[in-house]
This record gives sequence, structure tokens and C-alpha cells, in this order.
Amino acid sequence: MVLNMPTKELIQGGFAGVKRSLDRTLNTLTPYELKWQPRSDANSMQIILFHMARSEDSAVQARIQKKPELWESEKWYEKLGKDAKDNGGHYTCDQVNAFAVSDTKDLLAYFEAVRGKTLEYLNSLNEEGMERKFTMPAYGPPPAPGQPPRPPMELTVASMLLNTVTHLVQHIGEISYIRGIQRGMDK
Repeated sequence: MVLNMPTKELIQGGFAGVKRSLDRTLNTLTPYELKWQPRSDANSMQIILFHMARSEDSAVQARIQKKPELWESEKWYEKLGKDAKDNGGHYTCDQVNAFAVSDTKDLLAYFEAVRGKTLEYLNSLNEEGMERKFTMPAYGPPPAPGQPPRPPMELTVASMLLNTVTHLVQHIGEISYIRGIQRGMDK
């Protein structure tokens, strides 16, 4: 059997699955559990959730659409008590240990605002828009000494949106694992 699902539908389903999984994983967690770290150099669920929201905001607003991120345009950095330049990643151990958002409800509100804009953009796309190409600078750790720099990447909008879904799913797995460390299996 060959499944012929339109790309847009596939991506919409991916984002819906992310929402369901995240809601199920965060269900009944206390503020203490959300801020708990397995060890001092490990992320809490709260910092992972923050990274997820910042990453989606950056990918969809800034990288794909070349618009200001909601982080800036809606001043979410003020609402969350963070530095405007905080990109949600590549923290030092000290930054991980110092990370805190006073109310996770505010963090979830940022995540929902980002998701709303993502879905609004996704719903506006036709197949031509999904196949539009754009260039994104290479990211990740610097190359090893003597190795050439990574070239920029050429992506389609659809591939970047699918990469975003995959990235979010990986982090939900991390959050689920931390929950399991705290509560045990299926609790």
C-alpha cells in the first residue's frame, strides 16, 4: 500500500502529535519537578521546554519567514524575565544551574503563541510555498582544527518544518525521560 499524504498534512499532523505528547508528558508535574535537574550540569524539563519554544520561534519566524521572532516582537523576554539575546541554547553549566522561569504557565503561553504563529504560517502555504528554497547558515559546534568550515545549507520550507517537528520530538523524549527518573514508569 502506498500512502500519498500531502506534505502540508504530514507536517500539520507532526505538530499536532508534538502538542499531544507534550501535554501528556507535562500533565500533573509540579513546579519543583519541572525545575529539577538530574545533576548540576544537566537540563531541567523547564529549560528544555524553553529551548523548544525558542527553537521553533527562530526556525519559523526568523529563518523561514525572515520576520522578527515573537521573543522580540511580543517582548516575551520581558514576560519571562530573560535577556532579550537569550537564544535558548548553548548554555554553560553556570547558566543551566541559574536558569529559572518564575511561572511555567508563562513559558507554556510563549510556547503556545509560537505554535499559533507556526500553524498560521503553515496553513497559509500552498505546495509552491512548501517547496520554496532558502539558505540557512551552518550551525553546530565548530569544525575540528584543520577542517573546512561547514557550508550553508539550502533547504525547502517543508524540510525545515519537518526538521523542526523532529527536533521538538527529540526534546519531548528528554522531558519524558526526566519525568521517568523522578516518578518511575508510567506515573
